[in-house]
Amino acid sequence: MNLKPIDTLLVANRGEIACRVMRTAKAMGIRTVAVHSAIDATARHVREADLAVNLGGAKPAESYLLIDKLIDAARASGAQAIHPGYGFLSENAGFARAIEEAGLIFLGPPASAIDAMGSKSAAKALMEAAGVPLVPGYHGEAQDIDTFRQAAERIGYPVLLKAAAGGGGKGMKVVERESELAEALASAQREAQSSFGDSRMLVEKYVLKPRHVEIQVFADRHGHCLYLNERDCSIQRRHQKVVEEAPAPGLSPELRRAMGEAAVKAAQAIGYVGAGTVEFLLDERGDFFFMEMNTRLQVEHPVTELITGLDLVAWQIRVARGEALPITQEQVPLNGHAIEVRLYAEDPDHDFLPATGTLQLYREAAAGPGRRTDSGVAQGDVVSPFYDPMLGKVIAWGENREEARLRLLAMLDETLVGGVKTNLAFLRRVLAHPAFAAAELDTGFIPRHEAQLLPPPSELPEAFWQLAADAFIQSEATRRRADDAHSPWAARSGWRSGGPAEIELHLNCQG
Repeated sequence: MNLKPIDTLLVANRGEIACRVMRTAKAMGIRTVAVHSAIDATARHVREADLAVNLGGAKPAESYLLIDKLIDAARASGAQAIHPGYGFLSENAGFARAIEEAGLIFLGPPASAIDAMGSKSAAKALMEAAGVPLVPGYHGEAQDIDTFRQAAERIGYPVLLKAAAGGGGKGMKVVERESELAEALASAQREAQSSFGDSRMLVEKYVLKPRHVEIQVFADRHGHCLYLNERDCSIQRRHQKVVEEAPAPGLSPELRRAMGEAAVKAAQAIGYVGAGTVEFLLDERGDFFFMEMNTRLQVEHPVTELITGLDLVAWQIRVARGEALPITQEQVPLNGHAIEVRLYAEDPDHDFLPATGTLQLYREAAAGPGRRTDSGVAQGDVVSPFYDPMLGKVIAWGENREEARLRLLAMLDETLVGGVKTNLAFLRRVLAHPAFAAAELDTGFIPRHEAQLLPPPSELPEAFWQLAADAFIQSEATRRRADDAHSPWAARSGWRSGGPAEIELHLNCQG
């Protein structure tokens, strides 16, 4: 097979994933092209690219989701390939087809594979035929209440209603008993229609205290497919991942192999190429069940990179060129432990509402062995209301899980953000919680420990205000009078004639 040349790469995304993809591309000597909306003209991913193309607009539908404009940008910039990142058009089969029809290279799987996994119901039917374990459920076309009532009775309550075309927790409802089914189904259908333009639902057995364990798979165009170990993503809030780690605590080599082989089987069943993730539910007995396959690079891929020493973006580029995977399954490394948290501009005290504004202060943890921060912002940047509010990801590696946990806590202590509210304190509380330290993980972790993880706002102690006042005073520039350079009235000491030294400040804290 002749290798396809890629010397210029367009990244059809923004934020931290755009910066992360460009970092690897530059290291490989590849010219990078950023695209941006009108309001992202000075964003970090634009500043770091070799070339930038303005898509116009502000909302994603006016910019990052415009397939024709993205392909025009690739042609105009001389890019041979497009990396979709995650989110936006990364799992859009129409985008993958349009890129191929334009004679360009899509750094993702074939459109047929995206189609195959795009519908949860169809994907589960495919997986069942391929022999991949499934949660007992109904994934059929009939959508009437009687069909769902009969399915729920056969499966046994509690059951989980899920949007067939969805993800991210949208259109998902737990139903404890039959009397709740009709109302829950109608509500889930409305949410699915609003979020995905598709109200079709499926119903599955609700697995009690499950863990969310996913397998990173990678396939080339030469028939090779590997699994690169697993990640535990059980710490979630409303089905959105908060903490990810690799490997999954307590997973035996035998179970890792069984899950990995099932994931490879799933990928091969749809002719997969590139990086993908097969997500499983793992119950307390050690039984695992297929949930879905993400046909893209995951947000949490850095933890896999840290325990394997591999660069998954570099692999994506090489596979897209037509190269074979460089190692065999037996050669896949697994060294130490890595943990990642997602740093968001959001307000935990008000139901995690997204926060917007200017980053008046943004300081990342110091670099060093086992420390990594993947971010898409810098001090002075503006957090817009139009896009996902993730500022970045903070990741730590250690020889073992406890070393990684403590290192990550230290990194969070060094991370400073001012100007917008963030979930930084919430992340610290999760990592410091005794149950997390003991690896007592399942998807109910945050609701179960909500009292400790989300305590009600309280008055800040007097010591905080004293330290804040001292820091404020010391940060002020030295003042000198033109007529008397040594005047005590210009000093910052609080000196007063005939009285004790005192400075009066009025401070307030916005988070």
